[in-house]
Amino acid sequence: MIRKQEVLQDVVIKFAGDSGDGMQLTGSQFTNNTALLGIDLATFPDFPAEIRAPQGTLPGVSGYQLRFSSDRVFTPGDACDVLVAMNAAALKTNLTQIKKGGKIIANTDGFDAKNLRLANYPEGENPLEDGSLDNYEVIKMEVTKMTREALKEFTMGMKEKDRAKNMFVLGFLYWMYNRDMDNTISFLKEKFGKKDEILNSNAKALQAGYNYGDTTETFTTTYKVEKAKMEPGSYRSIMGNQALAYGLIAASQKSGLPLYLGSYPITPASDILHELARHKNFGVRTFQAEDEIAAITSAIGAAYGGALGVTATSGPGMALKAEAMGLAVMLEIPLLICDIQRGGPSTGLPTKTEQSDLLQAYYGRNGECPMPVLSASTPADCFDAVYEAVRIAVQHMTPVIFLSDGYIANGAEPWKFPASADLAEIKVSFKEGLDQGEEVLLPYKRDEKLVRSWAIPGTSGLEHRIGGLEKQDVTGNVSYDPDNHQHMVKIRQAKVDKIADHIPEQKLDSGPAKGKVLLLGWGSTYGAIKSAVAELQAKGHAVSHAHLRYVRPFPKNLGDIIKNFETVLIPEINNGQLIKIIRDVYFVDAKGYNKIMGVPITKGELVEEIKKFL
Repeated sequence: MIRKQEVLQDVVIKFAGDSGDGMQLTGSQFTNNTALLGIDLATFPDFPAEIRAPQGTLPGVSGYQLRFSSDRVFTPGDACDVLVAMNAAALKTNLTQIKKGGKIIANTDGFDAKNLRLANYPEGENPLEDGSLDNYEVIKMEVTKMTREALKEFTMGMKEKDRAKNMFVLGFLYWMYNRDMDNTISFLKEKFGKKDEILNSNAKALQAGYNYGDTTETFTTTYKVEKAKMEPGSYRSIMGNQALAYGLIAASQKSGLPLYLGSYPITPASDILHELARHKNFGVRTFQAEDEIAAITSAIGAAYGGALGVTATSGPGMALKAEAMGLAVMLEIPLLICDIQRGGPSTGLPTKTEQSDLLQAYYGRNGECPMPVLSASTPADCFDAVYEAVRIAVQHMTPVIFLSDGYIANGAEPWKFPASADLAEIKVSFKEGLDQGEEVLLPYKRDEKLVRSWAIPGTSGLEHRIGGLEKQDVTGNVSYDPDNHQHMVKIRQAKVDKIADHIPEQKLDSGPAKGKVLLLGWGSTYGAIKSAVAELQAKGHAVSHAHLRYVRPFPKNLGDIIKNFETVLIPEINNGQLIKIIRDVYFVDAKGYNKIMGVPITKGELVEEIKKFL
């Protein structure tokens, strides 16, 4: 049979099914396969909130969206070219996100009377049969039945066989997009190497899906996306939490400080604990604490003892850590608090993304309690941004808050990983003895950056008092003197403000230095802003984009940049947090664009918003 091959520039696929259907695994395997071919990509995993929602229901739908392209991409796409729907609920949940004329690969076994009822379709209504999908190309596949047929020689139960149906679909897509299956076979061998039946059944299902596409006359076209034009180097696909963990390890190695993570499991930060626990060969110590308070206070103890102390959490956990964060500010020791944000308040939307905690990071502690705040913009950027956060913490003797979110943490993109020699130095110095003329250690004596020395307990002659009570300037003794308290509050703030002298000036990501509209962003809005601005710039509009890594203190020249534009538009996945700070600091009537739905801002909706100011 002769088939034609069509070359595509850009494809968006969404894998959707029940939370037990392995959609995240399927999506991540297709992502890794894509990255190995040098094709640019961006992903957006979408998890159900319940650990195990009732099977076949709308709340139980798990999704994984992947965009891959021969051009550079910065978002996982506004709408899908292909939807893989493993059951009726998956189709119903995602139907509005498919482009007209797009492909729907439907597992017909997931559209029986029971699944249709669980997905809240009216009695007797089946979208695969009633003509409601005539605007789409529907590929009907009896995935469950064909998987069982492929595995009929295996002695495992039917339930176990059905778990391999995601591999059948993955094999079919590998055929459709001209891929080989080697990386997934290697993954299966690594994961199930000691469980022959599971390994062989998954591999057989994968091959069966590929063969189904290859031998069925219904399918006349295969597709190919060429390699993207990217900067030369060694790349791998990386998720945000992975990149964050690797950035911490790199900072530990470059600074010479042993890495300690004290953490309590919380979505979507838990993978940082899981990843770092795998790297004991780098001297990493991980501690799963009994609660958030124990997690951060153990990290404070590690920092006091001369380690790189880190704790990772999400918004609810950071609220619980607030008192201990104040202690770290009072002690003036280096500590890193990684907040992987999610929808709030309270338990909120645990598996959905939101830029929910910027004001909490700025102000969410009692008293005057200033802390530097840095933010990552993309999954790969987590490596560089957290590396810089460590540098600031140890060189300025201060706790630092590092902000990521669920979209960044679970999303993936190609990462050109650096050589160790290319990483900036993180110079650390411990106080080794008394200064000339000193009879006792003066722990709050400061250098030109207003930074006190890091004296390790057990060092002879450097005994000193620590605690949460206000310190007397220089001596560190407990002090209730009102003038001293005001002085110490001001000097702790001045120390954080002075960090602006030791960070890069803000640069425009794109666009003219002066113009109609400046898009000012932070965090995971980066891709949507960059893509929207690029589209409008191509049409001749004077639109520019600046994206913040340093959110406290701001780069020294940010105010000058802002003054060069008629309108400053700040898109955020919250109800308007950065905009409050920008208005307060720079007295500018910034405009906000806010989306609080647990999903990212899309390029299309942002383009329409920008047009209002043009």
